Amino acid sequence: MNVQDARFEQQPAADKDLDRLPMDGGSLFLQRTAAVASAAAAEAEDVDREARFPKAAIDAAREQKLLGMLIPVAFGGFGASIPDVTEVCYTLGRACASSAMIFAMHQTKVACLVRHGTGSDYHEALMRRVAAEQMLLASSTTEGQNGGNIRSSAAAVAHSDAEISLVRNATVISYGAEADGIVSIARRADDAAASDQVLLAVTKDNYTLQRIQGWETLGMRGTCSAGFELKINGPAAMIFPESYDKIHAQTMTPVAHLCWSSAWAGIAAAAVERAQRFIRKAARGAGGQMPPGAAHYTAAKMALTKLRAMITANLDLYAAHEYDERALSSLDFQSAINLLKVQASELAVETAMHAMRACGLSGYRNDGEFTVGRHLRDALSAPLMINNDRILANIATASLMSGVPTSLRD
Repeated sequence: MNVQDARFEQQPAADKDLDRLPMDGGSLFLQRTAAVASAAAAEAEDVDREARFPKAAIDAAREQKLLGMLIPVAFGGFGASIPDVTEVCYTLGRACASSAMIFAMHQTKVACLVRHGTGSDYHEALMRRVAAEQMLLASSTTEGQNGGNIRSSAAAVAHSDAEISLVRNATVISYGAEADGIVSIARRADDAAASDQVLLAVTKDNYTLQRIQGWETLGMRGTCSAGFELKINGPAAMIFPESYDKIHAQTMTPVAHLCWSSAWAGIAAAAVERAQRFIRKAARGAGGQMPPGAAHYTAAKMALTKLRAMITANLDLYAAHEYDERALSSLDFQSAINLLKVQASELAVETAMHAMRACGLSGYRNDGEFTVGRHLRDALSAPLMINNDRILANIATASLMSGVPTSLRD
């Protein structure tokens, strides 16, 4: 059974009210998302101030069964689409940046499980568990001093008959201590090249974490992205059947960049909304005369419009090629989806900065109804999360092989 077929199998009895969920973020997903966003917004300031895991928001996501929304209905999920997930990321981003980013990272791992685990008994069983137990999956891709270079691994899988082991210096595992499972990359074997990688999906009974680094940061404080020594022991079946290079090109990169960008757009939208409220209040108080920051509000609104358009265009591009492996691996698509990450992250910061300047001192303050400080601090993580400079350097070489468009639409 392929992924497309699995999505449309008969719905589990537990969710008969969801007869046939629309694939464009239908009303039932919106209702469930609204409940999670409400919980996220209520604790957002405390999550940021205390740098703590947004437990209420993630518990609400579990209650609304959104952690398993991508899982095919044949395995107990809702069979949602990537556009459905990005709508949730955007809505949560408006409420709490850390909750949105945790949700985005989790769904990226689930997307890998759905696309590349179907047909594997171990991974299909894990899909059923994610849907039934609403398990939260974390990601271990950053390692040692590799600076987020996901396509190069130092730690290697050790094989012993049908068992494997792995010890990884994971300098960042977002919400690792709170997760129910971890999806990690590693070299295929001791004698494998750094780029010859595999992906593993591991549950708590097969790994241990020893904290080696804390998480005291400017923004995204609630993601709790501490460093750990990750030790894995368990069946070799934990390794995905497909090599990581395919998973990276077809799912990991495009889904991550679409979900992250949607979360950043949500943060930017929240900042613009505060700027709008400030400008309206200031204009009313001045008898209709616009305050000095009005021009920055207009710039913020324009930047947000551009950001949203960019994301939706790339969502359409991904949807058009979702099951075309050759197209997903092409230079043009890989360049476009990587540039989405770069441009969206920069635009999110630009939007939040314009929003703060629109609000002036009221936006700069950390107290008051018009503060934009948290939003700006959270947005500033975006260009550094898989550093934009690294992405642009990699794209520069590849883009020399791609022609320059000769028309607007081709």
